[in-house]
Amino acid sequence: MPTLYLVPTPIGNLEEMTPRAIEILKSVDVIACEDTRNSLKLLQHFDIHTRFVQYHNFNEQESSKGLLQFLKQGKNIAIISDAGYPLISDPGQVIVNKAIGLGYNVVPLSGCNAMLNGLVASGLITQPFAFIGFLPANQKECVKTLNQYKGYPMTLIFYEAPHRIEKMLTSVLEVFGDRQVCVARELTKKHEEFIRGLCSEVIEEVKTAKGEMVVVIEGCSNDPKPAIDMGEIAKLVEEAIAGGLSKSDAIKSVAKLTGMSKNEIYNYIHQN
Repeated sequence: MPTLYLVPTPIGNLEEMTPRAIEILKSVDVIACEDTRNSLKLLQHFDIHTRFVQYHNFNEQESSKGLLQFLKQGKNIAIISDAGYPLISDPGQVIVNKAIGLGYNVVPLSGCNAMLNGLVASGLITQPFAFIGFLPANQKECVKTLNQYKGYPMTLIFYEAPHRIEKMLTSVLEVFGDRQVCVARELTKKHEEFIRGLCSEVIEEVKTAKGEMVVVIEGCSNDPKPAIDMGEIAKLVEEAIAGGLSKSDAIKSVAKLTGMSKNEIYNYIHQN
């Protein structure tokens, strides 16, 4: 039976390409790529010479017809995206649905996924979570979409581009309020970084950040927040300083531990 393989590709570090993924890409008859220029670099790196065709969001309906013809001819196909998992904010949904509808095998391979990398290292609750992906580029539509998810109690995961991240987080702050946020950027690459804190704080740190980003946001809590004993917060800061941290780093550490704003802790300590 002809098979359609969904093959994840590394989101940065090429050493994360699995032996099975390489084997499948070498053995199939056709590889459907999101961007042939990017995919060619990957294929050349692993000495893969399989025929490849373009398949991206802008021509999914049309190019899926060509892929179905390959399946009808008994050929096996692998779908890859530029980086990460096909169908997760990447092309593939149309051909998968059509292949399933016509009774062809659809086989997923395990592999790289930026969303999960960002989630598990975010420091936020990992279950349950909702993956939203990219928000609309239009500001009005972005805010409208965020309002749809405002009351969701689970951790929310978004993708965002560096040139839009400040505007996106500003909209999040406006709609969601000042929740805990983690921005994970350059995942698995040399300059991988996790920027954690309240949304208002993270906004200040991402203004010059580069690279594709995963944004993990605390879910909505309907539970009333307990009163905060600032005396206890100050003691935690003192203990952190006694442990060898500078005052600035101690405040950052306690802010992450308690979910409080660094500025709020700083102001209390310097006023008392």
